[in-house]
Amino acid sequence: MILTRLGYAARGVLYLLIGIVALQVAFGEGGEADKSGAIRIVAAQPFGTVVLWIMTLGLAALTVWQTRETFSSRGRARDRIESGLRAAFYALLVVSLLGLLLRGKPAASTDSQSQDATKALLDLPGGQVLVAIAALGLIALGVHWIHEGWTKKFMKDMTGGGETVRRLGQAGYIARGVVAIAAGILVGQAAITYDSDKAVGIDGALKSLADTPAGPWLLVAVALGLVLFAAYCVAEARWHRV
Repeated sequence: MILTRLGYAARGVLYLLIGIVALQVAFGEGGEADKSGAIRIVAAQPFGTVVLWIMTLGLAALTVWQTRETFSSRGRARDRIESGLRAAFYALLVVSLLGLLLRGKPAASTDSQSQDATKALLDLPGGQVLVAIAALGLIALGVHWIHEGWTKKFMKDMTGGGETVRRLGQAGYIARGVVAIAAGILVGQAAITYDSDKAVGIDGALKSLADTPAGPWLLVAVALGLVLFAAYCVAEARWHRV
C-alpha cells in the first residue's frame, strides 16, 4: 500500500515537470515537455538516481495493483478495461525508468515513439485506417478525461480531500483531455497525409497548442492545468482508495 501511494506521488512529479517545461516552452524556451524529458530532468539532479529508483518501485506497485483490478471479478467491465489501460501505461513508465537506471539509455521521446508506432501501422495493410482509428481513440480518450473532470467522477475513488482536491482534479483532467485531443488530431493528419512524421506524443501535442489562434496562452493554461494535476496526484497518494 505504501509503495502504491509512492507511485501516485511519482506520477505527480512527472506531471509537475512536464507542466513546468511546457510553461518554459510557452515563453520561448526549449525542452521536451513529456514524461521522457521529465525522467531525464530528475536523473540530472543530485541524488536523482535514488529518486528514480523510488519512483520506479512506486510505479511498479501501481502496475501490479491496476493489473489485479483488471482481472478482478468486482466492478463493471468498463472499470476493468480502464484499469488495464492504466496498468499498461504505468508498465511503460517502469520500462523507461529501468532502461535509464540499468543501461544508462535515455527513454525515447513520446514524439519519436508515436512516429515509430504510426510508421509501423502505416506499413500494414489498411494502415491508414488503423492510424485513423488510433487517432479517434486518442480524441475519445481526451473527451473522456474532460468529461471526468467536468463531472468530477474522478472523485469516486477518493476517500477525502474536499473541494480543493476536486478543483485540482478538475483542472488537471481537463488539461490532460485537451492534450490528448490535440495529439489525436495530429495523428489523424498523419493518417490522412500518409506521413508518420506528423504524429506526435505529449511534447508535440503541447507545442502544437501554441500554434492555435489563442497563441501561447492556450499552452500556458494547459501547462498550469498539468501542474495542478501534479498536486492532485499528491492528494491521490494520501486519499486514493488502494
